[in-house]
Amino acid sequence: MSARANSRWNLPPGLKYSLPFYANKPWVKLGEPILLFEHLHRTYGPIAHYRFMGTPIVFLNDPEYIREILINQAASFVKERTVRRMKVLLGEGLITSDDPVHLRQRRIVAPAFHRQRIAGYADQIVASAAAHRDRWQSGEVLDISAAMMSLSLEIIARTLFNTEVTDDIRRINEEVNTIMDLYNFLVVFPRLESFLHLPIPGVIKFRRSRNRLDAVVNRLIRERRAFGIDKGDLLSMLISSRDEQDNATTNPAGMSDEQVRDEVLTIFLAGYETVANALTWTWYLLSQNPEAEGKLHAELDTVLGAGNAARLPTLADYPNLRYTEQVFAESMRLYPPAWAMGRMSTKPVTLGPYRIPPGSHFFFSQYVMHRSEEYFPDPLRFDPDRHTPANKADRPRFAYFPFGGGGRQCIGEGFAWMEGVLAISTIAQRWRLRYEGAAPPEVQAKITLRPRDPLRMKIVPR
Repeated sequence: MSARANSRWNLPPGLKYSLPFYANKPWVKLGEPILLFEHLHRTYGPIAHYRFMGTPIVFLNDPEYIREILINQAASFVKERTVRRMKVLLGEGLITSDDPVHLRQRRIVAPAFHRQRIAGYADQIVASAAAHRDRWQSGEVLDISAAMMSLSLEIIARTLFNTEVTDDIRRINEEVNTIMDLYNFLVVFPRLESFLHLPIPGVIKFRRSRNRLDAVVNRLIRERRAFGIDKGDLLSMLISSRDEQDNATTNPAGMSDEQVRDEVLTIFLAGYETVANALTWTWYLLSQNPEAEGKLHAELDTVLGAGNAARLPTLADYPNLRYTEQVFAESMRLYPPAWAMGRMSTKPVTLGPYRIPPGSHFFFSQYVMHRSEEYFPDPLRFDPDRHTPANKADRPRFAYFPFGGGGRQCIGEGFAWMEGVLAISTIAQRWRLRYEGAAPPEVQAKITLRPRDPLRMKIVPR
């Protein structure tokens, strides 16, 4: 870019040279972008920039700047490259698509996540959580991350496909996990979409997994359409939903099999691993904070009864499990499953005194924002009372945004809150979990924020 062209723009402070120049710095490490984001925030404040391969990249850690991108100037942005790259798996699903495709898909999918519809899944969530907790034994040591993945897989199987964890569901899970293990390779491979037919080892592995995945999902969709029965699950809802604004016709269009496939995989990925990871971190944090754990147990005893009088939670109890919800919220503050978001500008963008060119990438991280001392004093302390209605009202909207925001806010947010609260209350009713590790667990930032290693916890009766 020429000096004359550069004079049109006023970029925020940041790194002087392109990012590869700093490759030996401790805050530049492949697969660990949180280190870079934390360095930028610590060094330059709420807005900073760097360059990679000539592209300006802006990192934001200010609620008002984030609001500008997600709401006020949303029309000037599309999904950035790393998210668009996931189209090779998720097609034009809600996570990856841009308007107008995204807007139409959201209208069609929205009824599947209507409050009354997801309320019908409450009993299934509790039944699954109760079955899992009842299999545990006092003194047993579990990898709680694997246990929560198993629970979440069962819940998504029941609510998305109205089935138990069958061989089909296991195959979907296995192939999605294989592809997720290839995530860094898929993201950094230049122009991957043009090379999917070539015999490159990582590409071959991805292609085979995607083909096996498509074979299972497409068969399930064909079988459901052939029977034409609404089984009360999300797949039936996706197949039967129509775009009522579609040319104002008397026979509004639904989704093709390909579109249903894209949304099934999007819901599976977004609704399975995210909640499982949120629950995993919740058990770890409760084990380290006995006062909060005691408050949680006191609420469960009050709402659900204690001892022989205890009963399983129901949907009717959900509004009364406020402290349980605050525990879940605080867990997602410290360990947000969706740990970062990004956009790419299609027009010049003005943020405060800065004018940034089109084609720039903008990143902001829930992980970094949620740990900002300005909005969360003593940020590393686990304190569920940060999420009382009064304390929430005192914070800017985008100081805490585990489910994103704006027109692309997670459509399954209500389902995730209900699943988390009911699963926590069902399991914590019977058990305490005690962390067995010698050091705090390390995070692994892939598509979701996972523990890097197995998170081993001992099962202890209440």
